[in-house]
Amino acid sequence: MKIAYSGIEGAFAHIATKRIFNGEELVSFSDFRSAYEAVENGMCNYAVLPIENSYAGEVAQVTDLMFQGNLFLNGVYSLNVIQNLLGTDGTELKDIKNVISHPQALEQCADFIRAHGYKTTEVLNTARAAKQVAELNDKTTAAIASRETAEIYGLKILAEGINEKEDNTTRFAILSRDGKMRFSENENTVVIMFTVKNEAGALVKVLNKLGEFGFNMSVIRSRPLKGLAWRYYFYIEAEGKYGTPEWEQMILEMKYRCDKLKVLGRF
Repeated sequence: MKIAYSGIEGAFAHIATKRIFNGEELVSFSDFRSAYEAVENGMCNYAVLPIENSYAGEVAQVTDLMFQGNLFLNGVYSLNVIQNLLGTDGTELKDIKNVISHPQALEQCADFIRAHGYKTTEVLNTARAAKQVAELNDKTTAAIASRETAEIYGLKILAEGINEKEDNTTRFAILSRDGKMRFSENENTVVIMFTVKNEAGALVKVLNKLGEFGFNMSVIRSRPLKGLAWRYYFYIEAEGKYGTPEWEQMILEMKYRCDKLKVLGRF
């Protein structure tokens, strides 16, 4: 099988994808959309894309792709993210003046960066930052990235575990053209995305159906609809029994209140 991910070797997306699909062919893409569309057009079997970080929040571009596109959610994998400050061989912590990394990684390590007075530069992902530091071979410049990335690009760990929160976890969605494949054990959480009709109380009426049919909503987020000012779609995760007659009835009644409803998948 061919598995699409966004980033380069050593990025957290690469690490997560390798753990899920150990032994399969991993295919790198430069951005989320390219990885997603590689599965849509049949070039790859699955895409592994980040959907949320416990500190920095949702990955909005991937949420939009899941709503607009045709792929199904087959599972969710949680990766504990430990950020480290990486420099070239012979570099000491006191030498560093500039730090480069992905915006979320910089945000996760903001306290450490401020405490040392570093200047920051954003790049596409953490592994690219590490690769850039290795190529620059400049003792004043360091990258924020994983231990695995340090090993790949021959960098030295100058400071370990510099993210502010120890519980720094990124959730990755496993996406495919087939909604029947499963990668999770319990599978009792469903993901539903929808827009509501422009009428009074429409959102409340849709959400009330979850409780009425025994589903416990654990996540709700809204995102703006592209091209429609001040209109939004909603992303929810809810725990309950999937595939029962009650489930089918709930979805039927929710659809009645929605302009569009998409059962993305479950995990």
